[in-house]
Amino acid sequence: MTPPPDILVVDDDEIDVLNVRRALKHLGIAGEIGVASDGIEALAVVRSQPAKARPQLVLLDLNMPRMNGIEFLREIRRSDELKSLHVVVLTTSDDPEDIREAYDLNVAGYVLKPLEYRDFVGAMQTITDFWMLIETPGSVAR
Repeated sequence: MTPPPDILVVDDDEIDVLNVRRALKHLGIAGEIGVASDGIEALAVVRSQPAKARPQLVLLDLNMPRMNGIEFLREIRRSDELKSLHVVVLTTSDDPEDIREAYDLNVAGYVLKPLEYRDFVGAMQTITDFWMLIETPGSVAR
């Protein structure tokens, strides 16, 4: 079973970041939670860390300034060093083209941000339950 992930939240909306932090705390999810306000900042964070210290899960918004979520995904998928990052899109965009493109860029999931906090906690519960059940490279003891 995969341990609770260290998470990088990539989102320019401070309220959404606060909601992620509150929901994870509410759910008793431990682990380091990093924050980047756009794709450029997120790239700097993951590139500055050795492979073993990188976040196990990236929660990625799509609508951000400077470098949006799709651009961030394109960049990491082109990089041999970063292409294995596990990304779940957490966004308000229900645009079918965004959904298709995100899955084409190998996201682990695409979740629409709920408007109500109770529903937001439920979405975070689903994401963390899924994450803790799946096996990822490095989670299986050799």
